[in-house]
Amino acid sequence: MAEGFYRDLVWTLRNGVIAIARDGRIAVMNEVAYRNLGLTPRTTDIGQPFATVLRDRPDVSRILAGAFDLSHLPNRAELRLKSTGKVIGYTLSQVRDSRGRITGATLFFKDLTRVEQLEERERLRDRLAALGEMAAAIAHEVKNPLAGIEVMAGILKRQLPEMEDAQSILRDIIKEAKMANAIVLEVLDFVRPIRLQVERTSLADVIRDAISMAESHVPRGEVRVEVDLPADLAQIYGDEHQLRQLFTNLLTNAFEAMGGHGLVRICAQVLPAEEETTAGTDANNPPMVQVEVVDDGPGVPPEVMDRIFSPFFTTKPQGSGLGLAIVRKIVDAHDGRIDVSARAEKGTRFRVTLPLSSGQDLFR
Repeated sequence: MAEGFYRDLVWTLRNGVIAIARDGRIAVMNEVAYRNLGLTPRTTDIGQPFATVLRDRPDVSRILAGAFDLSHLPNRAELRLKSTGKVIGYTLSQVRDSRGRITGATLFFKDLTRVEQLEERERLRDRLAALGEMAAAIAHEVKNPLAGIEVMAGILKRQLPEMEDAQSILRDIIKEAKMANAIVLEVLDFVRPIRLQVERTSLADVIRDAISMAESHVPRGEVRVEVDLPADLAQIYGDEHQLRQLFTNLLTNAFEAMGGHGLVRICAQVLPAEEETTAGTDANNPPMVQVEVVDDGPGVPPEVMDRIFSPFFTTKPQGSGLGLAIVRKIVDAHDGRIDVSARAEKGTRFRVTLPLSSGQDLFR
């Protein structure tokens, strides 16, 4: 009875647990551990070397590999899983027998993705509040002179119809003034708080519209777009206009990066509700819809991967650095999350996860 009780106890814990024996074979691995690591539970894993079971999760395998070699084991450390993008908080401890001999090790961990998301959202709100005050002041001072430059250049262009050199210079002045004004308007739009108009929304319709809108922004060339959405994909509660903007920005970004050749694949799936593991809550996470936008372009350099959602960060000569920042802002407003990763072969994968049902954040 005691053995069955302890087995049930470990299996139903709300934290992930992986225990290994001294020879590196797995003694315990509960359901939460499988779920948080994105692995399929298999009874045959017990007794197998952890390096074999976790071969697709090398970052976790490395933690366990140090269980018997490190003098100071990690306690309440954090790790972002490269395979899933989730953030886990973990503690590694050794198991000793009554004589003090080390007989194994245990890794306890929990999913902190939601906690990190909320903290990042608060940091973003603080940054946007300060940025909004500055942007409003700058916009007021810059917009009027830009408008004056554009108007005066237009007048001068009409007065000098015979001077081709002057006409060319004035066309460039007008073009640059329009571009600068567009950036000012984009900054103002970015720092303005989002007020969602929540309604039942078809993601299939949103994505189809976004493809057309992205094509109007950037020449698609010979880039193929494959859309693989379930026929019974559930509708979500969200702002149709904002969601269309979200996927338009992602697709525009892909088209620009691919230079007129390649493949963009869009697929979606419904994720079942998961037990909430955030401290202090007893509710379940709602069912989610996960949409992936995957391209086979040049990809994102590793050194900028963590910065691509930051406002005003761009690698493009003519970019404002707000496209992906706006994407992140819209996802946060819908109480969702977005992850980006480099594909093993080449290209980039953006994974957008949105709740099916509306949450309190949608109405704030």
